[in-house]
Amino acid sequence: MKFTLSWLKDHLDTDEPLERLAEKLTMIGLEVENIEDKAKALKPFTIAKVISAEQHPNADRLRVCMVDTGDGGAPVQVVCGAPNARAGLVSVFSAPGTYIPGKDITLGVGTIRGVESRGMLCSAAELQISNDHDGIMELPADAPIGAAYAEWAALGDPVVEINLTPNRQDCTGVHGIARDLAAADMGKFKDPTIKAIKGEFPCPVKVTVEDATLCPGFALRLVRGVKNGPSPEWLQKRLTAIGLRPINALVDITNFMTYDRARPLHVFDARKVKGNLVVRRARDGETLLALDGRTYNLDSATCVIADEHGVESLAGIMGGEASGCDENTTDVLIESALWNEINIAQTGRKLGINSDARYRFERGVDPAFMVPGLELATRLVMEMCGGAPSENIVVGKAFGDDRVIDFPVTEVKRLSGIEVPQPEMKRILTHLGFMMAGPGPVVKVAVPSWRTDVHGKADIVEEIVRIYGVDKVPMTPFERGEDARKPVLTPLQLRTRRARRALASRGIIEAVTWSFITKSAAKLFGGGQRELEVANPIASDLSDMRPTLLAGLIAAAQANADRGFGDVALFEVGQIFKGDRPQDQFMAASGVRRGFASSEGLGRHWSGSAQADLFDAKADALAVLAASGAPMQALQIVPGGPGWLHPGRSGTIQIGPQNVLGYFGEMHPRALEALGADGPLMVFEMILDRIPEAKKKPTRAKPVIELSAFQPVSRDFAFIVDRTVKAGDIVRAALSVDKKLITGVNVFDVYEGKGIDDGKKSIAIAVTIQPREKTLTDQEIEAVAAKVVAEVTKKTGGTLRA
Repeated sequence: MKFTLSWLKDHLDTDEPLERLAEKLTMIGLEVENIEDKAKALKPFTIAKVISAEQHPNADRLRVCMVDTGDGGAPVQVVCGAPNARAGLVSVFSAPGTYIPGKDITLGVGTIRGVESRGMLCSAAELQISNDHDGIMELPADAPIGAAYAEWAALGDPVVEINLTPNRQDCTGVHGIARDLAAADMGKFKDPTIKAIKGEFPCPVKVTVEDATLCPGFALRLVRGVKNGPSPEWLQKRLTAIGLRPINALVDITNFMTYDRARPLHVFDARKVKGNLVVRRARDGETLLALDGRTYNLDSATCVIADEHGVESLAGIMGGEASGCDENTTDVLIESALWNEINIAQTGRKLGINSDARYRFERGVDPAFMVPGLELATRLVMEMCGGAPSENIVVGKAFGDDRVIDFPVTEVKRLSGIEVPQPEMKRILTHLGFMMAGPGPVVKVAVPSWRTDVHGKADIVEEIVRIYGVDKVPMTPFERGEDARKPVLTPLQLRTRRARRALASRGIIEAVTWSFITKSAAKLFGGGQRELEVANPIASDLSDMRPTLLAGLIAAAQANADRGFGDVALFEVGQIFKGDRPQDQFMAASGVRRGFASSEGLGRHWSGSAQADLFDAKADALAVLAASGAPMQALQIVPGGPGWLHPGRSGTIQIGPQNVLGYFGEMHPRALEALGADGPLMVFEMILDRIPEAKKKPTRAKPVIELSAFQPVSRDFAFIVDRTVKAGDIVRAALSVDKKLITGVNVFDVYEGKGIDDGKKSIAIAVTIQPREKTLTDQEIEAVAAKVVAEVTKKTGGTLRA
């Protein structure tokens, strides 16, 4: 929601500085996101006059201008490339050292094609006033030379942007924001009574509402003999300041009412409307060419305003182009209505329309302002366009239901901890439009029609506290008692959090996919049982509860690839379903890597490629298990996995054959074909529920581990072993030699081929030796190396490669 300071002061009599108003807005729940003060940003720019403009000696499209800056000094030489630079032109000048917002540069003294330039003549785009960059700005000849441009152009009206919570529809209008500020002692609220305009003749157009649940109220008025043209300058400036494009007076009035009073309206060109209006559900197959130039296909869930031609407007969202107002409009129908919030939200979401009207109606507008809003809009039309008004037609309710809440005043203290005097409570509520009656401990509070979000006692406490001051809520420590605090999170919740952090730290992006997948995908991953079918699926391709997270992640990766983002790494931590019993539901951590989205920090690798492979998936899986507290020394990694993984490029991580923690590897090509995905894809899935809980041990003070002051030593070894020997066996054998000195063993090469006997392979490892107490001598290092060779030979039968 945007508004200017002068616009706010139309509704709030205040002398408070802008900074103070902004601070108070945030404190009362209307968070200020941005303040754009063009006068402050454009303060260094001044009005100047071009005395002469000569052709640049070394460039055809440049001119050398002598500029009178109005500071009483000598004219300034400026090289300018604008086609309209000429003698006698009054424009905007920026001196060296000035920041140019449109170019994001700070101006300096420069030499352009051999000619010095000591400043710049600016275009409107360079000052970010408009998109006009065809030439430098041309000001009236009587503009004061040397004066500040922003002050002369009356740009000193800051624009404030606030972030509204969904319940504060009343503050989608400047009028409502001013009311809140007045209640917070920031000024006096201006709320003059809107006088009804007497109709001069009956409205010839009748209105029928077929379904009152979609349209609780509808008001209409005809104004004859209007002259539609540009809106007044004050209105155009106001709309332009908040990013709206002025169109014509009639349309600008409706936009003004939307932002000024949170009351969206619509105007029809009466001569383009045939017969009477009817509010009804659209018929299947009907279409509407809307004001945004797009044609929308409608169905029976859409509420529309129609005439004898057909649909003329999407109710509460957007009007149709056929009945829109233009410069030839002479008779206008002004509509002010109430719409069903849920239907507006559903229609807008289905059609993909995010209009200002939808934004307000789906939150719930003030029902009591339906007719007064029509009266105010009629007055503005008559003031700007002339015309004679008809009598109003009102169908349905022109007001909301009364809401009176029995409110114990002690609730404020109980819920917030603040002691607010009862007279102050009444003052706050009265300024916000509530009515408070009764002297006792329980009072009656009448809720104003524009606060559709207030329904109970806690809502009233919130209103009092946010105006009285949230900063006054006392800091109250929890009562700890004598017993130690129990953990707030369960072990599974802790694992879930740690798994997410671990995967995010590896550069993988978290995704959230559907808990439902297709029947065929469920069967592919071992699911698809009858008890896991969804009784009433929201779509045919979301028919079964997912037995794995991978189906959704693979679909998301393919969707990215279809849009040109083939190199993607995604993960998800969520529930999977192996059966309909609680014990058949598990928390899993899964991930997908595609293309060149490989993990970082692999070190030396025989593949020589950055493309993701199964070792990336293995590293991801191990990272999840380590972060989740799995006993890493007890893990077993065995080749192969389920049928949807490539049999020669996959592995299973388990703690014995009875406790399989998960799988990793490359997706099988047949599985990818069944899922409609392109490969290769590297995946992993770990079941967090199956990680055994660590045994509780008596708490002991552990010595502080300090970083060693001695340089680590790395030694490389290459062993020739049988092809059936696993690299992990070699790593474990080397690590077991000396657990204090050997801090790391990494495989960096695997080779089979020329020079190696058939049935054999070469595996190279890098062993990191970290001295703790002293620098090791060459003899001591060689002794450790000899032990590594001996242990690997003993455990694997390998020999050191010559």
